[in-house]
Parts: sequence; structure tokens; C-alpha cells
Amino acid sequence: MFAPVITLDEQAREAQNQFMKMLALFVCASFMGAGALPIKAQAETTDAARYGTYPANYKEIVTKWLETQLIDAASARIEWNGDPKPADLGTKGEHLYGYLVSFKVNARNRFGTYTGKQTHGALIRDGEVIKGIGFAY
Repeated sequence: MFAPVITLDEQAREAQNQFMKMLALFVCASFMGAGALPIKAQAETTDAARYGTYPANYKEIVTKWLETQLIDAASARIEWNGDPKPADLGTKGEHLYGYLVSFKVNARNRFGTYTGKQTHGALIRDGEVIKGIGFAY
């Protein structure tokens, strides 16, 4: 039987392929690292005059607001999806600044059955919900 013969060209090509793979990996890692920096810098420089005060008690604020929005608020099971983040939910050139809280709610409807987890959001500014997201109104 004959053993495969590897020529110098094949060895050079394999080395070049390895080099290109490492270069591509380095470039991708650089972009990933650089992309995380502006997000952190933006979060640190949140303007209180623009977004209002940070709602440390956001769970209480949203729960009280849901009492006015749900048919059977007492049955609500809320799953929080992270802490509030600064957001602008304005449209058509108008700005609506505040802190956006994302959550899922499973509550009973007017027929007494649970709706299943529904994704919603609430924009909070200065201790009150100024806009709801994901509701049918």
C-alpha cells in the first residue's frame, strides 16, 4: 500500500489556513469586546433629568398599576425579566423617556381561566407608569 504523500505546497496551505482561522477569531473577539463597552458607558451616564429617578421599587409600582389594568389582578403571577433600563418609547420625533421594565404575567381573564404567560412592559418615570406595552389598548 502507498502512504499519502504530502507536498510542501499542502503543508504551506494548511499553515496559511490555520493562520487565517486564528486571525478571524481574533478579529471577532475584538469586535465582541468593543461592542460591550458603549453599552456600559451609556448605562453609567443615565441622565436623571431626562429619564427621571431610577425606580428602585419598580415591582411595587408595576404591581399597583396592574391592579388597574387586569380583570383579576389578585390572580396575577408575575415573572420579572431583569431590572429597569433607560428607554425612549416616543414615536414620530417625539420623545417619551423613562425606565422600561419587562415582565410576563399570567392572570385570570373574565371567564376565570388563566391566559398563560403574556409578555408586557411598563415605562416608569418618577415613580409612576406612563406607558404600558403589550396590552390590547
